[in-house]
Amino acid sequence: LTVNCLDQHVQKCPDRVALIWERDEPGSAVHVTYRELLDMTCRLANTLKKYGIQKGDKVAIYMSVSPLSVAAMLACARIGAVHTVIFAGFSAESLAGRIMDSGCKAVITYNQGVRGGRIIEMKTTVDKAVKNCPSIKHVFVAQRTENKVQMGGCDVPLEEEMAKAASVCTPESMDSEDMLFMLYTSGSTGKPKGIVHTQAGYLLYAALTHKYVFDYQQGDVFGCVADIGWITGHSYVVYGPLCNGATSVLFESTPVYPDPGRYWEMVQRLKINQFYGAPTAVRLLLKYGDEWVTKYDRSSLKTLGSVGEPINNEAWQWFYHVVGDGRCTLVDTWWQTETGGICIAPRPSEEKAEIIPAMAMRPFFGIVPVLMDENGKVIEGNDVSGALCIAQPWPGMARTIYGDHQRFVDAYFKAYPGYYFTGDGAYRTEKGYYQITGRMDDVINISGHRLGTAEIEDAMADHPEVPETAVIGYPHEIKGEGAFAFIVVKEETTQKDRVKEELKTIVASKIAKYAVPDHILVVKRLPKTRSGKIMRRLLRKVVTEQSSDMGDTTTLDDPSVITEILDAYQKYKKEKSSS
Repeated sequence: LTVNCLDQHVQKCPDRVALIWERDEPGSAVHVTYRELLDMTCRLANTLKKYGIQKGDKVAIYMSVSPLSVAAMLACARIGAVHTVIFAGFSAESLAGRIMDSGCKAVITYNQGVRGGRIIEMKTTVDKAVKNCPSIKHVFVAQRTENKVQMGGCDVPLEEEMAKAASVCTPESMDSEDMLFMLYTSGSTGKPKGIVHTQAGYLLYAALTHKYVFDYQQGDVFGCVADIGWITGHSYVVYGPLCNGATSVLFESTPVYPDPGRYWEMVQRLKINQFYGAPTAVRLLLKYGDEWVTKYDRSSLKTLGSVGEPINNEAWQWFYHVVGDGRCTLVDTWWQTETGGICIAPRPSEEKAEIIPAMAMRPFFGIVPVLMDENGKVIEGNDVSGALCIAQPWPGMARTIYGDHQRFVDAYFKAYPGYYFTGDGAYRTEKGYYQITGRMDDVINISGHRLGTAEIEDAMADHPEVPETAVIGYPHEIKGEGAFAFIVVKEETTQKDRVKEELKTIVASKIAKYAVPDHILVVKRLPKTRSGKIMRRLLRKVVTEQSSDMGDTTTLDDPSVITEILDAYQKYKKEKSSS
């Protein structure tokens, strides 16, 4: 695999730029050629081998976006080790859970991270996490800042070791179905699942979708601003572009640092040709006005892309007309961690074929979407809605959930036997195009981060004064969706505000800051069926103010609970608006 991503290009064009690292401080970009990236990868691979990492071993990567973090992924692939990249925003507890589930032997991290002008303590978080992880033998620590951090017995200074290592490392010969990486994603139950991707099919699919969806041409500068901790970073920052011999941008900062013109100043300076980002960032930047965009030259842009959640019409129009001057192709791409790469997007298509705003539209080569009804029957014809499934396998699809194949089968293949169930609902237009309508389960999408509401509930359940919680998603102007928590507190609890603050801290430390609910409402009880199942659908109606249409409430144990919750919600809203 790394021969496809590195060696083949080094033979043909060693000085072609592989990576442009757009560091947090604007104007301080670092260019890395294919030759340099191969050298860095081999030295890192030899260092891992020296410390006992072998084919099949699992390695956790907890790093911010950088050439070294890309080299860490490739170094694992080079020696046949399996990497699991864990987003650097995750808490020590989230990190430890993932390390333990996957049985990692080592962690590669930075002393600190830098983002939006702030220092992020990474080594400290890793130290806290590995205390509870007996499988970890070594922690490789690279230097992102000049600051010294505490180094212990199992800590290895990475750059020092790499300097001593050989710059040639023979790639391990792998079977096409050997594991390449695992990536943890949220499900509708509380425990994150380690999605497994393999070698050949994954790389083929990432490379083909990168080339054809974005119309990537040799010599283009491809700018995907995703973090490597997510599947988008794996497929469209690292593996897809490098396999195609592309120049890929690594974005370390935030869209508003040092100001809301950051993306577009970068586009001008690096002459970016394809820009791929998340709707949540577009919605955020739209609020700051057009002048932050128009003051920079964006004439290098040819294709714009949107990823992570369905894009709303207003954000699409602004992205297309203001950022792209109405002359760039805008591809709204639908896919998942589980699919490995883009499955439905407006391109590739016939030349100049129409693109409808805010719609993914066309399945990629080999993707056969079907819509299913409640009875598990395929819905024929157009102008119809149903559960989105895929009818035949494709190269990039996940192969299993690590350590729990049964959960894999149950989650994706049980609801509609013979089909892969995406968990999303979709509408097929009169012309046969696909529009994604959103999740059909208890999973919400906060700023493009997929999060099971059960995961937030599990974290909050640890509070001794909170016996019951229910979390739902609600539409949020910037983030797409936000979390709204309904909680029941013990009768003797008087300081409800203190409990709310403590819950926010618990969620931040157990999961991550982005998972903290925007609203927490204390209620006397939750709406439950006679069998004790919480009816979250009704809570969603309350929050989206559709209480006049509650649907069937006959299964509720006590229907008067609805009035109770509505009253509490109205009172909460009044307090909020007056404060």
